Amino acid sequence: MSSRFLLALFLVLLVLGFEVQGAPQLQQDDPGSQALFGKVQESISSYWDSAKAVAQELYQKAYLSSVDEKLRDMYSKSSAAMSTYAGIFTDQLFTLLKGE
Repeated sequence: MSSRFLLALFLVLLVLGFEVQGAPQLQQDDPGSQALFGKVQESISSYWDSAKAVAQELYQKAYLSSVDEKLRDMYSKSSAAMSTYAGIFTDQLFTLLKGE
């Protein structure tokens, strides 16, 4: 019953997608809106650059080499463990699918 519901939902979304794609739109190239868009884009870009600079300054102020070393060590140990468990999981999955 759920497969029928999913099929019906897919068909409805497909029809709606074709309706949206087929709707004609008027495209107007207004130079005023282009200038406004450029100003907004420049403003957002400047805000992003300033936020990035502040974040880098905070990172440099709070940088501790011992913490950084511990984080790198934890990352290497956890990634080694995850690769081991991923290998075990894939091995079990292949055994399950192959049926041996």
